[in-house]
Amino acid sequence: MILTLTPNPSLDRTIELAGVLERGEVQRATASSQHPGGKGVNIVRALSASGIQSLALLPGDADDALVRALCVENIPHQSLPIGAALRSNVAITEPDGTTTKVNEPGPTLTPEQVAALLALTVEKSDGASWLVLAGSLPPGVPNDFYAHVIDSVRGAYGAKAPKIAVDSSGAPLRECLSSAPDLIKPNGEELAELTGATNGQDLESHPALAAATASALVHQGVGAVLATLGSKGAVLVTRDGSWHGNGPAIEAKSTVGAGDSALAGYLLSTLRGDSAQACLQQAVAHGAAAASLPGTLVPSVEETNPKAVNVTVLA
Repeated sequence: MILTLTPNPSLDRTIELAGVLERGEVQRATASSQHPGGKGVNIVRALSASGIQSLALLPGDADDALVRALCVENIPHQSLPIGAALRSNVAITEPDGTTTKVNEPGPTLTPEQVAALLALTVEKSDGASWLVLAGSLPPGVPNDFYAHVIDSVRGAYGAKAPKIAVDSSGAPLRECLSSAPDLIKPNGEELAELTGATNGQDLESHPALAAATASALVHQGVGAVLATLGSKGAVLVTRDGSWHGNGPAIEAKSTVGAGDSALAGYLLSTLRGDSAQACLQQAVAHGAAAASLPGTLVPSVEETNPKAVNVTVLA
């Protein structure tokens, strides 16, 4: 079973335009859709679509629009009541797949609610194969929260603790490195911000440079780095080596959730006992399939083509 924690979930609305987004102008949408979102929620959506047992943990009252949407879409979840409305995010997509996002900050959590969310995560981690700590932190949650979750789960279960992946950015991602997560999944910009080595565009354009940058994090104690590089695919760096996966060629419709789907593909591949290269292939195939779908739709494993992903050994 794969467990995800999304402290700052959102009700995601995607608006599709017929042309390029023009600031200050009135434009008509060709389509719109709305789904419960947040990185951990998206990962569980993708895993559930492939028949993988998973559970999304998140704050939210039973009558919140987002939590009700989770029930309607049959997404396995457990929410912690907080007495406040969850946030809504808007993504605007252009025909070439370019996506502009406007994200709200989310409700403020009290110290008691933060402690309850931590306790719930520790409780539900019993017997899980993976725990994914996903997304931004809402107001009221300290930047080292993910580090506390990692230490608490490992302290509770020892050698039986699940492997822990972190998909976040900024201070929450940086603060958790000292707790040595088993996997982190930055994009090019997040990897650049985390290491201070170069800018995200350079990393996305040069996979070998991205892998060399990520290897420094592995040397510092991170188990593995899966860095998604947009149209350049992704690189995977572990203690045993580094690889670049690229392809298949797609017509991008929306990049919303593509990174989350890539991580879902990687995780389900690890459950099959696949090699590092095969896990990378499935991650890239999942991300590409997601980008080829409109709005916030996520693919099942049957809709992916890992054999079309070319893997190159970098080191």
